[in-house]
Amino acid sequence: MPSRRTVLAATLGATASLAATGTGHAAERGLRSLVDRMTLPEKVGQLFVMRVYGHSATAPDPADADANRAEIGVRNAAELIAEYHVGGIIYFTWAHNTRDPHQIAALSNGIQRASLARPRGLPVLISTDQEHGAVCRVGAPATLLPGAMAIGAGRSRDDARALGRISGRELRALGIRQDYAPVADVNVNPANPVIGVRSYGSDPDAVAALVAAGIAGYRRSSVAATAKHFPGHGDTAVDSHTGFPVITHSRALWSSLDAVPFRAAIRAGVDSIMTGHLMVPALDGSGDPATLSHPIVTGVLRGELGYDGLVVTDALGMAGVRTKYGDDRVPVLALKAGVDQLLNPPSLQVAWNAVLQAVEEGELTEERIDASVLRILRLKSSLGLFEEPYVDEDEVDLVVGVRAHRASADRMAERTTTLLANEGGLLPLSPRTRPRLLVAGADPASPSGTTGPPTSVLAAALTGLGFTATARPTGTAPSPAVIAEAVAAARDVDAIVVGTCDLTADSPQRTLVERLTATGKPVVAVAIRNPYDLAHLPGVPAVLATYSWTDVELRAAARVIAGRVGPRGRLPVPVPAADDPSRELRPLGYGLTYGDRPTA
Repeated sequence: MPSRRTVLAATLGATASLAATGTGHAAERGLRSLVDRMTLPEKVGQLFVMRVYGHSATAPDPADADANRAEIGVRNAAELIAEYHVGGIIYFTWAHNTRDPHQIAALSNGIQRASLARPRGLPVLISTDQEHGAVCRVGAPATLLPGAMAIGAGRSRDDARALGRISGRELRALGIRQDYAPVADVNVNPANPVIGVRSYGSDPDAVAALVAAGIAGYRRSSVAATAKHFPGHGDTAVDSHTGFPVITHSRALWSSLDAVPFRAAIRAGVDSIMTGHLMVPALDGSGDPATLSHPIVTGVLRGELGYDGLVVTDALGMAGVRTKYGDDRVPVLALKAGVDQLLNPPSLQVAWNAVLQAVEEGELTEERIDASVLRILRLKSSLGLFEEPYVDEDEVDLVVGVRAHRASADRMAERTTTLLANEGGLLPLSPRTRPRLLVAGADPASPSGTTGPPTSVLAAALTGLGFTATARPTGTAPSPAVIAEAVAAARDVDAIVVGTCDLTADSPQRTLVERLTATGKPVVAVAIRNPYDLAHLPGVPAVLATYSWTDVELRAAARVIAGRVGPRGRLPVPVPAADDPSRELRPLGYGLTYGDRPTA
């Protein structure tokens, strides 16, 4: 591999090198000069962040090459760059981009080589969604950290900052330089189907503090953090992937609730902000989604909040942005609204040509395109991509998933597990008095790279702590036969641990818990995703909330169950009563200790 500076000198020229390594006015002049030398198709390409299938930039598996041909019209990442000059590529697990750390680093280097080999080639800004908790694209052996709502339960800015630093350091070692995290939405709707535990909580000031701390951690690792989903996705009952949410907050409520974490993110120097595909009539009465709204993106975000950094859309294939306009209009309207990066359109050919045509026909000016390209190049320059586009593949094992990072993840998780009920002081359990445990319950598909299912992880962790724990996964919708088998298995144990996931009043999981409780054996319920499950567990003596079913959270829960550590988390959201949502069953900040004293 040629040296970084040799490659850059050959492909970018002296002016770009000055822009990359200079400071202040000299760097800005160099970047502007670089934009001036680009062709219009190159400029348009820089606006797009696109998916591509395959583990390799040039030699993906045949099935991935076929998928690329079908969806994009190219065979691999190198051809994608050659055809469309894309400025960014996003990694997904389902696109087979993230098999293991060494493969990811090699893919990133291959993408950079392919781009820098082009005439006037530029480094690519590689991104992913590594929120941790429920949403991760890079799995083990990379370090998997607690999710946002778990960090909210721990209430530690230091942990939020450390999470950003550790996550950012590992992503950078893999060549991923833009993370679509942290989530800045304030989750005030227990029925929210898309945000939920991805949010730090329901208190805007607490969310703001943790968002700012997380951004500081990412900045320390020289990875671009992204606050999302502006102007706020926390009070929806519709998933913008599949529908078009409407936020009915008044302007005053939006300002005092949803806007608070985004203001904090801007003060913290966030590198990018992602728009949400949702309508906020109080901010724009046109009926357009925020992503396509000039009053929201330019008027509110850039004007009122004073943000001049990079604005990226949420994925353009989502239903929330496609309900009103065709796929050829969406990218053009997003740019007219004030967006800079266009993320993952359903058809890159349609979107790319639509933007090009809009400029050629005068609907968009080239100066408008230049402004966004300049923001994109500024970010690439600030991240050091012009000077160091490649990663050292030999150093991956020295950074990714190292013992110190994994130990930090375990300590963070121990500060998040929340004890919501403990009648009669059932917890902690002792292997001396209750050695035999049945671990049953929900086993949703594990987030990327975790071992799963949750029942197996919990049982293994409890066995390692001195119990004899038997796993019996019963699923998220157990049949009567499966429930009967679990009840039969409970006859021969001393206590039962049952995991729940997104309970409802008529959920078969609730029937399972009721039948297990009726055996007379002590039952410990672990809400492995939403703490709101508590409202549907009235007869269960002990209830814990973990906020995610990743291994690190479940192992921490096992240590709390066994009394190796005490429960320290506090609810970052209130839990409403099942029969009366206006009544709080547990308030914000509630949490029990093993002295059975509320800490709220």
